[in-house]
Order: sequence, then C-alpha cells, then structure tokens
Amino acid sequence: MSSSIYNQLTFKRQPEIQFKSKSEISEFQDARLREQIAYVAENSPYYSAMFKRLGVSPSDIKTVKDLERLPVTTKNDLLEHNDDFLCVPRSMVTDIVTTSGTTGVPVIVYLTKHDLDRLSYNEFLTFSAAGLTTEDTVQLMTTIDKRFMAGLAYFLGAVELGAGIVRVGGGVPQLQWDTIERIKPTTCMVVPSFLLKLVEYAQANGINFHNSSLKKAVCIGESMRNPDFSLTALSKKINELWPELHLYGTYASTEMQTGFSECVYGLGGHHQPELIVVEFLDENNQPVADNEPGEVTITHLGVEGTPLIRFKTGDICYHHTEQCKCGRNTMRLSAVLGRRSQMIKYKGTTIYPPALFDVVDTVPQVANYVVKVTTNSLGTDDVTLLVGTNNPSAELEKIIKDKYRAKVRVAPSVVFKTPAEVDKIRFPEMSRKPVKFIDER
Repeated sequence: MSSSIYNQLTFKRQPEIQFKSKSEISEFQDARLREQIAYVAENSPYYSAMFKRLGVSPSDIKTVKDLERLPVTTKNDLLEHNDDFLCVPRSMVTDIVTTSGTTGVPVIVYLTKHDLDRLSYNEFLTFSAAGLTTEDTVQLMTTIDKRFMAGLAYFLGAVELGAGIVRVGGGVPQLQWDTIERIKPTTCMVVPSFLLKLVEYAQANGINFHNSSLKKAVCIGESMRNPDFSLTALSKKINELWPELHLYGTYASTEMQTGFSECVYGLGGHHQPELIVVEFLDENNQPVADNEPGEVTITHLGVEGTPLIRFKTGDICYHHTEQCKCGRNTMRLSAVLGRRSQMIKYKGTTIYPPALFDVVDTVPQVANYVVKVTTNSLGTDDVTLLVGTNNPSAELEKIIKDKYRAKVRVAPSVVFKTPAEVDKIRFPEMSRKPVKFIDER
C-alpha cells in the first residue's frame, strides 16, 4: 500500500463554501473529488482492482458527472470485502466503529486521526447550523460507546465548537433531569421520541420543564419533518408538549461519515460540500430528475481510512437545489421516505415504514409501538402493529385502523401489549437505538 499521496489528502475546512455560488461549489467539489479518486486508486485494494477491471484511469474522473462512468458500491460489497476498503496500514487506524446492523451484519469502518478530525468538523458544522456558540452547553443523551461513531462525533464537534459538554448517555430520565437542573445545559443531542419520556417523567415528578435551561434539541435517528418540510406527527406532539424547545433534524449513517443538518429555517438537511459528493439514483443506477425521489448515493471527500466511491445508502430522499433562506447555496436533503430494502407492498399499496410511524404517532392512547412485516402463505407482505397501551380496546383498534385507512389507504393488523412488553422489543440488548421496524420477510 503506497503512502505517496497520503499527506496531501485533506478535507479542506472551508465553511464559507456553503454560501458561495453554485458554480464555485461545483468547481470546489470537482477539485476535491480528483484528489480523493487518485487517493483510493493508489491506496484502496478494492477500488484499485475496480479501476483495473474496468480499464478506466483514475485521471479520467475529473468532475462529479464523470462518476457515472464508475459502478456503484453496495452494502453487500462492504460486507464481502470489508478490509479491502481499508486504505492505510492498521498501525495508522485510530478508531474502529461498526454500523448498527439494523438491516444485516454490521460493517466495520476504520478511522485515522485525520478522519476523526474530519468527523469533528462535520459536527462543528451541524452545531453551527443550529446556531450554537461557545456560550452553549450540550447534553449528550446518546451513547458514546457500543461501537457508535455518532456519539463520539458529537463530542468531538462540541469540542471543536468550544461549547461545554456533559456526557450522560441514553435513557435514565432521572439522571437526565438531575443533569439539566444542576448543570443547566442549553442544548441536547437526542433521539426525539426520548423527549416524550423526559416530559412524562417531569410531569410525574413535578419538574417545571417549561422553565428548564434546554432551548434546543439536535435530533438523530428519527425524522423531524415530512418530505415537504412540514412537521411529522412526532415533532408536533413534542412541540405541543414542550413548545419552548426548538427541534433540529439531522440525517447521517456510519458509512457516510458525514451528516446533513437543518439550519434554523428547517428546510431540509444542508449538504456539506467539503466532505461529500451526493448523487440521487433510481433502481437502475441512473440519476433521477430534481423533482423525483432517488437513492442517496455518496462519494467521500477527504476520508483516509475507509473511503467509499458511489456508495448506495439504501435511503430514498428528495433533494432541493434552490437557495435556502439562510443564504446557503448547497443542496438540501428531504426527510428519508424510507429504505429501498424496507419497501412494503401491502394490499396493493406501496408503503415505507416512516409513513406507518407517522400515523400511529398521532394516537395519544399509544404509549409505544413496533411495526413488524412478515410474509404470508400467499408470498405477499403482512403488516402487524404491536401497540403498547394501558387501555386496550376494540374502540382504540378502530381508531388506529381508521387513521391508517385515511392516511395510507390500508390498515395493518393491531396487536395490543403493555408498554413494558413493547419496550423489551424496541430496546434489544445489542441495539444502540430504538427498534421501531422489524422485517421478518
């Protein structure tokens, strides 16, 4: 493995590029892409073999448009050739993380010190977009262990920003509120549905959460907005209960090593052109039109350890190219419609899990839930909603099914359980985040 260009690879800290003209952003990305392509062709066993197999020279890839000459990289490619994507000697690896394994076997991702620096910058941009400054204190309500890349990224980003940090981790509402009352953080990093648990605990224990120090929540793992930027049912519920708390949505994955984050206007996740190239592809790996949903497909910029070229994330999104109200000229990503592999064909209707979540989130009698998809004896999809509630009834079942028929035209089977029983399903021992969708097809 050569290191001839290793020291020349950088991710270019240039936050101002997001406010430049579209042509300047494009020229910037093309230049960074040429550096990354040269690097992977020289250092990645997987991509070096790919170029040779195709008979394509790395120097032929001069612009983002030229990426269409290369094949996509899939999750199966990562699983089957995991270590062949590593571009540095193991002695240069600093941090080792894995994907969550929600949709299969976890993929290993190797990061160098340089990659951790890049990750820190990524979250610095996230916090900056949400308006955080050195005057803020961030309470991390997410895990930093369990091989979780994001938890460490949030910590490093807050360090780069110069904000205060208090690492509480996930769960334990009592400890979260003790921290809020004693340390008075202004912002939290959180899975948004956990905010409902915090409100429930506060109400049960006489805590005046409306007057707490928390004013912002940077949310992960669950969509805050619908594809048209309107609030999801979950976001509306949180806003109604805790209107003083401003919610900021984010989207990321371990393989991407980069995030898309909302600014104060909430008009989609902003692309960070210093860190990633993004394409939107159809099932045949062709670019979709601007007004069509496509699979988010990414090419890293400035990644040393495990860089990826044209990696198909599996997530289906819309993208927007007009200037945001904040002045950024970068592309903006909609909320995820769903994962291509999780598309459900149910009674003639195509549905993605987020659409199912959004309906049941509007039912106040539902404490928690899990959507389970199986294959029936006819070989078609069956959908079952496991509902956690303390008041099961035929009337509640009818309310839920009527809402589904009104919103998505079809209603799943409903099985009532206690909230504790559903929580055991939602929080399996090895999981780093709540499980709301189980695919047994």
